[in-house]
Amino acid sequence: MKKLTLILIIALWAGVLSASAQCCDSKVAELTSTEVTLAEQATGAGVKAYYFHATRRCVTCQAVEKVTKEALKEHYGDQVAFLSIDREEDSENPLLEKYKVNGQTLLIVSGDKVKNLTNDAFLNARTNPDKFKAKLKSTIDSMK
Repeated sequence: MKKLTLILIIALWAGVLSASAQCCDSKVAELTSTEVTLAEQATGAGVKAYYFHATRRCVTCQAVEKVTKEALKEHYGDQVAFLSIDREEDSENPLLEKYKVNGQTLLIVSGDKVKNLTNDAFLNARTNPDKFKAKLKSTIDSMK
């Protein structure tokens, strides 16, 4: 009986984790692989922010994109390129393989340097956006 209870608890826990990893509705800007390649070429060797997401996104996923865009605009104007990439709609995007992306991911890239800010973004974009903006700024400043 204890084993059955433990198995049910584990199954329930796995279900909750799986459901929380899925994201909800949103309207998404669509970018093709060609548009991403052109954007990469246009920005040259400068710092870039890539936000990879699913087609359906929850409010936290949307907040990560919104707060990242706000912070980049506030601190850098148009000096830091931002690309939001729907990895389901644009599954052939070469950046997915290049950066080994398979889930919601926020990367700051400058040349060969890559910083993954996904955890900071998802922990703070909704609840403490100023903290996340400060982390984003310090990361980009350290990569220039």
